[in-house]
Amino acid sequence: MFIRYQNLTIRNATPEDAPILCRWWNDGSVMAHAGFPNGLSTTVEKIIQQLSTDSDDTYRRLMIEVDNSPAGEMSYRNVGQQTAEIGVKICDASRQNKGHGTLFLKMLISALFAKGYERIILDTNLKNTRAQHVYEKIGFRKLRVNYNAWKDQLGVWQSSVEYALIKPDFIPLEISSALSYTK
Repeated sequence: MFIRYQNLTIRNATPEDAPILCRWWNDGSVMAHAGFPNGLSTTVEKIIQQLSTDSDDTYRRLMIEVDNSPAGEMSYRNVGQQTAEIGVKICDASRQNKGHGTLFLKMLISALFAKGYERIILDTNLKNTRAQHVYEKIGFRKLRVNYNAWKDQLGVWQSSVEYALIKPDFIPLEISSALSYTK
């Protein structure tokens, strides 16, 4: 997948991205929201192996770039019944709170709807109110809150919020024709 809009790019992650993914995944400040305040303790080699199994039909990890510089990651998983589960993480703190997350989400979701998916789902930590605001702003509907559903690495109970989006509810980029898609 390759999507470009203005100075923003979403592209397939490659083995060359493994070192930066490794740095981000091992950084507890980046991974805390996902339940890993101590990071993942992974290696470049493990990440390269994981990337080798990516497929457009099942699961794809994506890099997101601002001005051709890595800013974070996204992913989508085909969960069946024309539904894709997505994830997004702006890992470079200097790129957060600038509206990039909203644009990256709209770019990916537009591409997934163009690929034939009819429903997009995701979840986030209940404490991540900034993300919840973004999801609701672009049309996601809150399905449920799962209170004390899992424990993070430190044994602290965490709650999550599940969201779903269907095409009629999606608020796309105003100039979706300015998006360029390639496989």
